[in-house]
Amino acid sequence: MINTERPSYDELVALLGVPFSVENARARWGSLVEEARNGRTVMITRERWEWAGLVPLSKVGGVWSGLPLVPLSEARSKLGDLVRQVADPYGEPVLLGRHRTPVAGLVGSHVLLDRAAPSDHPAADALLVGGHTITLSRDPVEGLVVAIARDQDGAEVSAGAGRNTREALRALAEPPPWGDPGWPAAGMTGAPPAGGSYDPRRSAS
Repeated sequence: MINTERPSYDELVALLGVPFSVENARARWGSLVEEARNGRTVMITRERWEWAGLVPLSKVGGVWSGLPLVPLSEARSKLGDLVRQVADPYGEPVLLGRHRTPVAGLVGSHVLLDRAAPSDHPAADALLVGGHTITLSRDPVEGLVVAIARDQDGAEVSAGAGRNTREALRALAEPPPWGDPGWPAAGMTGAPPAGGSYDPRRSAS
């Protein structure tokens, strides 16, 4: 049975940040699509209760063969209508394509909440269930929280970093938000080196 009640938007903001309006999303359309291709979910809102997520293809569930494929240029001009379409509790995701090849997706906010409900950091939970240990520490130089997972023999199997414990645990499975224009946060001195990425193990060791 499909839940037709209004999703918890406070929960979405806590998970994914403040959404873009349709107008602002159109103005930054190219960069937002690239962020989605790189693994980041961006929320877009048309009206007060019509929210959708611009997501990487990995977060578009189900069978793609039955989903509409909308060219990126057309999606930009019709973004308001597409947000309303996928925000409907019975609406299906929409694939966004370049040269007839899907590059990102647009899904309803209720889909994102349903997937987030079991756990905010499923990879961390799976590691713990599998007998691994996860240690958390703060790197005083970079100003980040660092999470390191080790197996029963003490060998490191995964590492992640973020601005808080939630981001560090989620980073064990998801790409860190280096591409976020607001990263690093005010007061942080560290940033990933040009052409590379931040290695949390470098400062946590």
